[in-house]
Amino acid sequence: MTAAGHARTGPAPIEPTRHAGLPAGVDAWLGRAVPELQGNLRHEVIAGGRSNLTYRTTDAAGHVVVLRRPPLGNHPATAHDVLREARILRGLHGHLPVPRVLAVEETGEVAGAPLVVLEHLDGVILRSPADVERLTTEADRALIGPTLVDALVALHRLAPEVIGLGGLARRRDYLPRQLGRWHENWQRSRIRDLPDLQTAHEHLVAAAPGQSRSGIVHGDFRLDNCMLDSRWRVQGVLDWELTTVGDPLADVGQLLVYWAQAGDTARALHDPATVRPGFSARDELLSRYCLATGTDPGRIDYFVAYNWWKTACILEGVYTRVTQGAMSGGDRTAASFAEQAAAVAGRAAALAAALPRH
Repeated sequence: MTAAGHARTGPAPIEPTRHAGLPAGVDAWLGRAVPELQGNLRHEVIAGGRSNLTYRTTDAAGHVVVLRRPPLGNHPATAHDVLREARILRGLHGHLPVPRVLAVEETGEVAGAPLVVLEHLDGVILRSPADVERLTTEADRALIGPTLVDALVALHRLAPEVIGLGGLARRRDYLPRQLGRWHENWQRSRIRDLPDLQTAHEHLVAAAPGQSRSGIVHGDFRLDNCMLDSRWRVQGVLDWELTTVGDPLADVGQLLVYWAQAGDTARALHDPATVRPGFSARDELLSRYCLATGTDPGRIDYFVAYNWWKTACILEGVYTRVTQGAMSGGDRTAASFAEQAAAVAGRAAALAAALPRH
């Protein structure tokens, strides 16, 4: 279901709102590209994302769509590719619960960067412990981890050809590509030294296992990138900008890294929702995935260490963008991101150092 409503008669006039990255010409383009929108648009920044800028756009009649564009400022050419994300979503539609792509502006002439308009799904995203306490019971929470794992299993059973990435299906160099890409992105954009990131990278390169299979890898699979319906099933998997073909265990490692538990000393998310009582333990999630896919759970250690490192690279990039004014930190300071990135990098370095060499 979507949050796009039916037209209502006699709505009060709504003053258009402007945000950085959405010049006045965006509203006129939206009116042409998405005919259901009826003008007098309001754009509200959707909290949570620290990468592509995402807005909830509402017209005077109550129709709602989601608008995405890359962050402001300079960034690596392969990062924040909303057009590639739109192509992937079009391929996944009908196979997995994802929002429909309604329109794409490829040239960058309207907003100085490409734009993608998505269907607005009307569901629940649990971003913080406060969301969990307000919206769920402990019995509800017990249902959520398994439904995320089941969505991940369904994704990993799809052939890469479904999303137009069949040309990568035979490649077995996923980890070298990812290790090189994130390391290069960090080196190119960094504004300070962070030795643990370099140390972890060196250990991960030395310990990289061979790739046993190729499948679709979401690249950022976690609770707050999934929208849940009223029965706590996944009704929309979001944020596909990092999707590629590679070892699917990378997604499992990412889910486990983000799935914080009470008592964890290092956390990949600043205020993780899963610390509240009632959620499945990480071991339970891993067991469910391995049982469904026939995966050896002993293979996961590398991908957990790798994802701590990748998350540290992402956080360090956010720190850089917030410091340089290319992105708002919301209610967080640049120093807060710097501290978190350092802690996560330290966790990555410790785990990577303990991996066996191949």
